[in-house]
Amino acid sequence: MALSFSQVDVFSAEPLRGNPVAVVHGADDLTDEQMQAFARWTNLSETTFLLRPTTADADYRLRIFTPGGELPFAGHPTLGSAHAWLEAGGTVGGDRPDPARLVQECGAGLIELRRSAGSLAFAAPPLTESAPLTDAEHAATAHALGVDPSAILAARRLSNGPRFVAVRLATAEEVLALDPHLPEVAALAPTGLGAIGAQPAGGPDADTAIEVRVFCPGIGVPEDPITGSFNAAAAQWLTADGILPPSYVAAQGTALDRRGRVHVTTEDDAIWVGGETTTTIRGTVEL
Repeated sequence: MALSFSQVDVFSAEPLRGNPVAVVHGADDLTDEQMQAFARWTNLSETTFLLRPTTADADYRLRIFTPGGELPFAGHPTLGSAHAWLEAGGTVGGDRPDPARLVQECGAGLIELRRSAGSLAFAAPPLTESAPLTDAEHAATAHALGVDPSAILAARRLSNGPRFVAVRLATAEEVLALDPHLPEVAALAPTGLGAIGAQPAGGPDADTAIEVRVFCPGIGVPEDPITGSFNAAAAQWLTADGILPPSYVAAQGTALDRRGRVHVTTEDDAIWVGGETTTTIRGTVEL
């Protein structure tokens, strides 16, 4: 079965410096096994499949697979797949008057997106879990990251579909120096363990407020280049606590020679997470 295929670079204005997502169009007739096999084969952090929606409230339906399994929601696949759907001629439903807004159906429900010149953003889905770590979990997380427990200023379990452990360190330098023990990370965090540190004023990444890294060995991805769902969850936590301002830019991927820029904006009590998207590969795939 030959299907249209796109590979989209997400969260970077520079070619090949973002996080790629593989997108298969018109995938309604594929089985779960075919989708998972293709996701394993691409070996990207996520591979997605565009399908017809099951509700008139959505413009399209999306299934999201990592090399190790399916996710109900993920950020950079949402943006990259919306880009691919629009580029392939997708049009917003007639009962929604704003052509800059579209709605994705996925395992986490309906996700609203908006587009502007050169970029897309999604409305952060609500957190279904936000809880501090126990003392034992805090100590185990520090050991998995290879840092002293006192280096972790705060830590929480956060879930918006994917389930993360999020830790806040003092500086971007500490985040970039992490060398985690991945089997311990996989045992602690089902989807991923993310670390956040403040950028120094006047440094090379002074256009950003924080440096982010996310380790995902539990789903077959040692380190994710740029993680929209984690950034969304972290923004809901840290803006509510006053650690970060309502709008800011996060850097991610530096340790992997990427230059990810995740734009967070708070408007009308909603947190929007977005960035630039660019198609790098177009063609067909035989499945």
